[in-house]
Order: sequence, then structure tokens, then C-alpha cells
Amino acid sequence: MLILHHHPMSAASRFVRLVLGEYGERAELVEERPWERRPEFLALNPAATLPLLVEDQGAPIVGGTVVAEYLDETRGAFQRERRLFAEKPAERAEIRRLTEWFLGKMDAEVTRYLVRERVFKREMRANEGGGAPDASAIRAARTNLKNHMRYVGWLAESRNWLSGPKLSYADLAAASAVSILDYLGEVAWDEEPAAKEWYMRMKSRPSFRPFLAERVRGVPPVAHYAELDF
Repeated sequence: MLILHHHPMSAASRFVRLVLGEYGERAELVEERPWERRPEFLALNPAATLPLLVEDQGAPIVGGTVVAEYLDETRGAFQRERRLFAEKPAERAEIRRLTEWFLGKMDAEVTRYLVRERVFKREMRANEGGGAPDASAIRAARTNLKNHMRYVGWLAESRNWLSGPKLSYADLAAASAVSILDYLGEVAWDEEPAAKEWYMRMKSRPSFRPFLAERVRGVPPVAHYAELDF
């Protein structure tokens, strides 16, 4: 049995959920608000970071890329053509690079700030860091987002999928971050048609359907969020 501690507006959490969906695995979802530092969660992960996966009451597996590597070794290696990692070392390195780009670099420059300022602060108490959004942080994140979406567009134009000829962890990592930003209405799709076409393909995958139905309390999605053809 798999138990995934996550938050619906965490890109790394969405990434793991997409991996599970692509591999046909079900997991019990436990939503965490990391800023609350729930004692039971801290006992599993003192760093209070997401996502966290537990299988059959085993040791907790922490972090989006760490969980994904674990799932590749325990599930993906037996999936043949459906495996989300490549067989060749150089191709695997490119998948890892892009996965880290979207879950690390893009999160640090864009996603984390927009989610914190526009979503999390609404739920946080003052002593947890809640309050009015920081307009300067939002402006900086929006400026950075333009560069990241240009990169997605360039990758989508240059390759069949973002890392190469096949769907991989790189696509799932990018789609996880982009889907959150799309929910918030932050993506200027008319400026990046190649990125839009790639994202429409991602939205059409069965693994993506749960996200399109989810809603964050008090923060409705942009009108086109659940539309496959927008």
C-alpha cells in the first residue's frame, strides 16, 4: 500500500502523482500544510518538506526526485515502453537535468513564490508567515516565468517531448509546475504556442485528469483550466 503526503499546490507533489498515474499505481493521499508542522508529519520528516511516500509501513521516502527514482526502480524498470526513464546514461542525464530544472530552478524562481503569495498566505496565521501578498515577490516571479515558458516552448519545438523522443519524467515535472501556474492564470499562452500545444497533450493524458477536477478553497482556477482545447 502506498501513502503519499502531499499538497495540491506543490509542484513536486503533483509530479509524483503524475508518475503514479502513468504507472497505474494508486496511493492514499494525505494532504499536508507544511507550515503547520503537524507532529505526526514531523515524525516522518523533520524537515517538513513535500512530497513524502510511504510503502507498506516502510521507511519514508522524501522529495519529488527521490520518490520518482524509487518508483522507477520498483515500477518503471518493468514497464518496458511505458518506462519514464531512458535506458542510455546520456539520455537519463538529460531527463534528470530537466526534472531538476522544473522542480528546482523554476520552483525557486517562480512557482514557490506565486503559490506562497497567492495561496498559502491566505491560509497561514500571522505567526506562520501569513498576511498580505508581497507584490515585489509576485512581480519578480512573473518576470522569471516568461523566461521559463520560453524555454518550455524551445524544448517543445526542438523535440517530440521535452527531453527527447519519448514522454519522460522531464515532461511530468514541467507539467506539474505549469499546471499550478495555469490554475492561477499566470501563463500567457498566446505568447508560447509550442508550449501550449505540448501542455494540451499533457492535459489530455489520463494521469492528468484528477488535477483538472481539483479546486483550492478560496482560489478558483482560471476559466480555461479544465478545458483540454483552450
